[in-house]
Amino acid sequence: MRLVIARCRVDYVGRLTAHLPMAPRLLMVKADGSVLVHSDGGSYKPLNWMSPPCTLVESELPGGEALWTVTNKTGDQLLITVEEVLHDSQHALGVDPGLVKDGVEAHLQVLLAEQIETLGPGYRLVRREFPTAIGPVDIMARDASGVSVAVEIKRRGDIDGVEQLTRYLELLNRDPLLAPVRGVFAAQEIKPQARVLALDRGIECLVLDYDLLRGVDDPSQRLF
Repeated sequence: MRLVIARCRVDYVGRLTAHLPMAPRLLMVKADGSVLVHSDGGSYKPLNWMSPPCTLVESELPGGEALWTVTNKTGDQLLITVEEVLHDSQHALGVDPGLVKDGVEAHLQVLLAEQIETLGPGYRLVRREFPTAIGPVDIMARDASGVSVAVEIKRRGDIDGVEQLTRYLELLNRDPLLAPVRGVFAAQEIKPQARVLALDRGIECLVLDYDLLRGVDDPSQRLF
């Protein structure tokens, strides 16, 4: 990645036209060929840019200014006239591993299995990923009375999740060794329509506090 801080003006010429007057800006040239023009504001969004595939040609104007001509496959051009370069550096970042989301369903499943009494006093874990003919149930547990409880876990609980748990319950309740099996729909956020449907089908809803489960929140320190 090449990073250039320069006083420049920018013109986009093509299906649309746009102009940025002379000012200090950050010019970013990525390894994929994209060119982005940033200011010291506006958060992550560039003022203007050219997406790959495109070509960058640098030339010198008669007055001594540099001209970057960035052309894409449709012939549109991003013309960057550089009056003064304040910084110019290149950095090899390598292959990015991608964003790893925190609080995904698999992690919630592990945390809830480890703290199964979040479901209620006397609960005990039977197993995670309890197999059925139509897919595994996230958690199978037994409550204090020994009744089987199937738990479906989502980050955001919607109607599709309730339907999924309903299918699991219909199948599990055919097994005389498990029946009767109750259902718990657990999520960090449960949509109102999903809650109504779940309660209508006798399925309990549980909102999971992810920070509390992973031990980074102390409820006693909350104001409300």
